[in-house]
Amino acid sequence: MNEVKNLTICDHPLIQHKLSILRSVDTGCKEFRELVSEIAMLVAYEATRDLPLRDVEIETPLEKMTAKEIAGRNLAIIPILRAGLGMEPGILSLLPASKVGHIGLYRDHDTAKPVTYYCKFPVDISERIAIILDPMLATGGSAIAAIDMVKEAGVKNIKMMNIVAAPEGVAAVHAAHPDVQIYCAALDRELNEHSYILPGLGDAGDRIFGTK
Repeated sequence: MNEVKNLTICDHPLIQHKLSILRSVDTGCKEFRELVSEIAMLVAYEATRDLPLRDVEIETPLEKMTAKEIAGRNLAIIPILRAGLGMEPGILSLLPASKVGHIGLYRDHDTAKPVTYYCKFPVDISERIAIILDPMLATGGSAIAAIDMVKEAGVKNIKMMNIVAAPEGVAAVHAAHPDVQIYCAALDRELNEHSYILPGLGDAGDRIFGTK
């Protein structure tokens, strides 16, 4: 794990191995979808390292003991539609009690600015830690818009989870929301003139859903 201020790059060998396959142009839709879910689950392991715990009395087959459990109302995961949906199954398999909200955003191809078309959160989201999901952090526009909406809903503790991030997107999110920690599997080189991440992995939504 490589951690700098407000950015954690999860460089575990399993993540890096799976990410290499994910990037390949030869990886088909089914395998790509499975890998996105698996990588998300592994990154979530690091993103939830600071979850609060409380003591609980249990009894093993041999004796009573004081053990630990996750405390209180904990997590809401918020996929950004549509590519963020690919990360949802892996995280829910790790954290099945999480509530789920959704934010619908798309990037205008002419302006590269985010456009909102849907937003639905759990009613108690303000009491939870929110983890916003999007495989790609490119310009940061969609991430900033999503964080804005989650903050407006009263959430105090927000994390951003990506698979691949660009330096430009990380800088933009940090400038707009310096309190939000970003977790990703890789920090790539740069954006191209069309605001796509290089080397990247292509359009994550299209590759997850087989729409191109």
